[in-house]
Amino acid sequence: MCGIVGFVDKKSKKEKKEIIKKMADRIKHRGPDAEGYYVDDAVALGHRRLSILDLSKSGAQPIYNEDKSRLVIFNGEIYNYESLKKDLQKKGHVFKTKTDTEVILHGYEEYKDKLFSKLRGMFSFVIYDKNTKELVGARDYFGIKPFYYYMKDKNFLFGSEIKSFLEYPEFEKEVNTDALKMFLIFQYSVHEETFFKNVYKLKPGHYFKYKNGKMTIKEYFQVDYLKTDKPYDVYKKELREVLEESIRYHQTTSDVEVGSYLSGGVDSSYVVSVARPDKTFSVGFDMPGFDETEYARDLSEMLHIKNDQKKITSDEFFAILPTIMYHTDEPHANLSTVPLYFLSELASNKVKVVLSGEGSDEMFAGYNEYYVPSILRFYSKFPLGLRSFIGNLVKPLPHFPGQNTLKMYGKPFYERYIGHGTIMAEEEANEILNPALRNEETIADIIKPYYDKVSTCDEVTQKMYVDMHFWLPQDILLKADKMTMANSVELRVPLLDPVLFSYAKQIPTKHLVKDKQTKYLFRDIAREKIPEEWSKRRKLGFPVPFSKWIREEKYYKMVKEVFNREYVSLFFDCDFINQLLDSHYQNIKNNGRKIYNIYVFLIWYDVYFIKN
Repeated sequence: MCGIVGFVDKKSKKEKKEIIKKMADRIKHRGPDAEGYYVDDAVALGHRRLSILDLSKSGAQPIYNEDKSRLVIFNGEIYNYESLKKDLQKKGHVFKTKTDTEVILHGYEEYKDKLFSKLRGMFSFVIYDKNTKELVGARDYFGIKPFYYYMKDKNFLFGSEIKSFLEYPEFEKEVNTDALKMFLIFQYSVHEETFFKNVYKLKPGHYFKYKNGKMTIKEYFQVDYLKTDKPYDVYKKELREVLEESIRYHQTTSDVEVGSYLSGGVDSSYVVSVARPDKTFSVGFDMPGFDETEYARDLSEMLHIKNDQKKITSDEFFAILPTIMYHTDEPHANLSTVPLYFLSELASNKVKVVLSGEGSDEMFAGYNEYYVPSILRFYSKFPLGLRSFIGNLVKPLPHFPGQNTLKMYGKPFYERYIGHGTIMAEEEANEILNPALRNEETIADIIKPYYDKVSTCDEVTQKMYVDMHFWLPQDILLKADKMTMANSVELRVPLLDPVLFSYAKQIPTKHLVKDKQTKYLFRDIAREKIPEEWSKRRKLGFPVPFSKWIREEKYYKMVKEVFNREYVSLFFDCDFINQLLDSHYQNIKNNGRKIYNIYVFLIWYDVYFIKN
């Protein structure tokens, strides 16, 4: 696992060398073991290495082809590199290292654009052709590894993290306020353009070519579903085999020890029960309802595996937030990002690589929202006009059980479910914003084009498709990469694998959501490895008691101070957000998640634009 940086300009080689070194140093945490550079009159490329495969110096990047006319810088792991290497050697390619990186370079020479869909792994990389001055880059199928680029005037920068661009002299650091409204709603940045103006994300499953100042981007992989009706027992047998094979691939493709994260949930518990690593790691909070470490400890004892644990204090949580926002690059309001940082810090003392359970919920329909009670399925068949009328009717009434459901079901399906982490409605987001930043952009503008692509599928499949394009890459995988890499740890996700997905997309929904239980088939397979209590446990993630803490005077005042800083009015209606905070503190209404969204954005702004 590593970090990559690069740029194209007309500066002298001497200037390029100084700049690319600073850019790479800015993301040294992604690769503290080694560094490497290439500079010519057109480009500068940099690499920071976390040594996982081929620990010798021969594995250092950039890596060149036989005549040194092409080179590659790479972030990620290719799990099927040995089979690809054998095939390429038969075709006459000569390898100088034992790395998976070199397979990418020779593979592109042999297969061109068809290479990307042959790679099994997580990756973002750039190949440079010295003769044609062309750059070619790609990002993995699901967005496990990040890739950002900056384009303005004649400046083209790219890298694993946006913060590396700060070291480029002509980089213009400016807040993209157009991203703020949807951030308040989704809790993460949803647009292709990031919170930094003119900085973009390369989408998962896409590749680009850059030459003579022009960039073209194309898709090489699409999430699709081809449901096939086979007997349940056949699916169970075959899926078990594919799951175990994927876990083995992710565990054994390494020249260093591989540990695992372990919560109290079914995903990480299953991965650990199959992989049986020597070391596992868990974190929680010392508060009832917010700590699953006892489940992790109990399972570790059953499997005779060592489990290191940490309890995070409220002071530690608040103190680390500026560091968290620095590492996420953009404001990120998933509360579980913080415990994931501490978990990665804990693991970094013992291992370089960890397995984790991300992706299983999107792959096998694991979120609680994927199950809809029969009465709501019945109600959803009422005409939308009638449901909308009822939703508007109850909206101004004092809160009562079921009110939020009636309001939600008064919306079209593509607005009713926008992902697992929805925080607030469009109207409230506009109320929170400074009037100058309010706009008419709607959730439908963001989400509906994706629903339209799967409009003939059942509702569960539609939800999974949307989560595969939004919640998974822009929240779950982003925080997984950034928090582990902040601590120089490589995270691998064996439950999010292209070979596994090619099988999972065939499974009928009736086997995924069944008997009021989500992720039914996966849980059934897991029961063969772990106790039934673990396999049935509802999805919790990393529960964090932030809403409880800010009803304590100490933390209420801490948030209050941030809400009343001079720059806050640039973005928010100060009176409104203070009312939200006071109402929560006085126990009138639970506004905890909304407050956290606002709070972390302001911390992010302070880190990048005030304290710099």
